[in-house]
Amino acid sequence: MEKHILVYEQNKTVLRFLKSFFEERRHYSVHFLKKGKQSLSEAITAFKPAVLIISSPDGLSEVQFSEITCPVVAIISKNETKGIHSAIKSDVECYLVRPFYKEELDYKLKTLLDKSSLIESLYRDRKDLEALLELTSLASSTLNPKEVLYLVVKKISEILNVMRCSIISINAGDKRHAQVLSTFEDPSITNIRLDLQKYPEISAALSSKRPVIIQDAQKDPVMKDVRDIIAPLGIKSILVIPIFFREEIIGTLALRTSRANHAFTKREIELCVALANASSHALYNAFLYQKLCREKAGLEKLAVTDYLTGIYNIRYFYARLEEEFSRAERYQMPLSCIMLDIDHFKRINDSYGHRIGDLVLREFAQLVKKHSRRSDLLARYGGEEFILLLPQTSLKGALVEARRLQKVVRERQFSELKHGQRITVSFGISTMPDQRIKNPDDLINFADNALYMAKEKGRDLIISHTSL
Repeated sequence: MEKHILVYEQNKTVLRFLKSFFEERRHYSVHFLKKGKQSLSEAITAFKPAVLIISSPDGLSEVQFSEITCPVVAIISKNETKGIHSAIKSDVECYLVRPFYKEELDYKLKTLLDKSSLIESLYRDRKDLEALLELTSLASSTLNPKEVLYLVVKKISEILNVMRCSIISINAGDKRHAQVLSTFEDPSITNIRLDLQKYPEISAALSSKRPVIIQDAQKDPVMKDVRDIIAPLGIKSILVIPIFFREEIIGTLALRTSRANHAFTKREIELCVALANASSHALYNAFLYQKLCREKAGLEKLAVTDYLTGIYNIRYFYARLEEEFSRAERYQMPLSCIMLDIDHFKRINDSYGHRIGDLVLREFAQLVKKHSRRSDLLARYGGEEFILLLPQTSLKGALVEARRLQKVVRERQFSELKHGQRITVSFGISTMPDQRIKNPDDLINFADNALYMAKEKGRDLIISHTSL
């Protein structure tokens, strides 16, 4: 790799010497700065030299007041005590007194460049260790694991300057799919399902259990089946690092870059391996967190669900009834309740058995749920009785809803009933505001009494509490 050298020299003899020196050494990229064309500080900013060679008094004066980060070699005339003092005062790295041999300058440059390379390497190592320490700290933090994973990919993207960085989880029981848990492009993107046939680089990393390095996505044989897909995305090189937890692969760290001049360096690959190892605990915690969330959601659903019919149980209904009744009173809005009872359900149990009866109950509950409005709340009241809460619904609206459900049930051919046997339903409706309805229990009791009247009058009827 060429090293950039900036020369600021006005002495023609020295200039000829330096030009001859660098013509013999083509591994340097040299820029000779002419006085008046550009200031030294501007040239340093533009050229970013690895070493500055300088000897003019004006140049040494500028060195004192410029923020120069590169090493400086001062060339000083023989017996020029003032020049030596000026060089020392300017805190230059080294100086050469004319005349000197080319080998002396060669040795000075090599020493300075080796020292600079070592300092740069130590600086990168320090930054890498800082990043590793930060990610290790993040992985053991008490933050939401999804937040931790996003901070991980964000940090990696900042360090390596890549266009895409994602942490992907795998399920040992599913060899065809993976899941994006976090990606740097958008923190809201999570739990995206991937078809691994479209990501051969990830499949290769999972099968080999080794990092997969794609230097050129358009030429690497691993990517041959998806080249046309990724070409418009501007992806040049790809790096996929397996993430292990207790010797088992639980996911991958996937990076994509559009850098055309160079792919991933050895240092970047080693850093990514270390970062992947550091993030393994965060990824595993994310697994546990997701599992816990699923189990919690399952338990919460189980707590409010009727085991037989799959709709809400009466416990949940009462809790919601209290809320809706208070809201209706506060905002003076109507609230209706419909009690439903399957007519002659005992005959179904007697004719087909309780197992078939249970299946009919479940099918009935799902039918009513499907045809109820989204805002309505359906629950099993007990046995073959069901209850429906209709927020912001007047008596007129509740009657319309009951008639619609009555028609749906009448027309339904239940899968477990033979010979075209149909079922009918009796409905009891109550609505507030009503002077007689002072609390949630009153709302249910009036609907229940209306249902009882519908049964007494012959079933398959809709009766409201206003008839009581």
